[in-house]
Amino acid sequence: MTGTGTPRIDLGAGIEGIGFWANGLPDWPAARAFARGDAQPGDAPARPSPQLLAPNERRRAPDTVAIALEAALAACTAAGRDPATLPSVFASTHGDLGITDYMCATLASDPRAISPTRFHNSVHNAAAGYWTIGAGCHAPSTAISSFDASFAQGLLEALAQLAAGAEAVLLSAYDGHAAGPLAAVSPSQGLLAGALVLARTPRPGTPRLRATLVDAVAPPARGRLPQRLHGNAMAPMLPLFQALACGEDLVFLHAGPGRVLRVEIADA
Repeated sequence: MTGTGTPRIDLGAGIEGIGFWANGLPDWPAARAFARGDAQPGDAPARPSPQLLAPNERRRAPDTVAIALEAALAACTAAGRDPATLPSVFASTHGDLGITDYMCATLASDPRAISPTRFHNSVHNAAAGYWTIGAGCHAPSTAISSFDASFAQGLLEALAQLAAGAEAVLLSAYDGHAAGPLAAVSPSQGLLAGALVLARTPRPGTPRLRATLVDAVAPPARGRLPQRLHGNAMAPMLPLFQALACGEDLVFLHAGPGRVLRVEIADA
């Protein structure tokens, strides 16, 4: 129990694979090198082209889906796990605000002009749906939104699934660029996604983490990744990725009003 009487939640896992995508940092090796002080690549693409999807689905997928799937597949590849076998958790603060802005504007001006494809992509579990189609995955998939605590709550969900018996779980967290009037109340800049394959039994030579939910306020994020990508709504995940890149052993993730996910990191 914490000092205020809140039940203590303490969960652990091994990290088998890491994926990452951001504007200018198109994979985890580039992001890790940047976090350690290197320059960012000079020829990074404007958006990924997720090879998991068939060409027609790749064209239909919005940017948020593309980055979520790119990071997720990279994490699975790094872990040596078949994407078709993994239960997954997809966490996003806003889903796709660009599509939400389009839907609102079109419904207000010309409702009959709504694009079926954009309507299809407007749901919060769009990335999870594309993932299960592209990977041919029949394992359970969860879509989570918890405003600025979305990453921490997604991580808790993945860890809880491991504690409940899953061998390994994929977590993919992402957000895109806000557009229109929504940008004034739900600001978000650029594209950002991070993914982890978490396992109940850590492999030798891979990091392991232990997460404890406590009553506290998360300190300001530090490091090159949070400094560069702070404008994206999924920036609350960056302290963990900064720590993984630089070999740090403790981070605090915002988990809701007055709540923090305390994450200890160690070598397995």
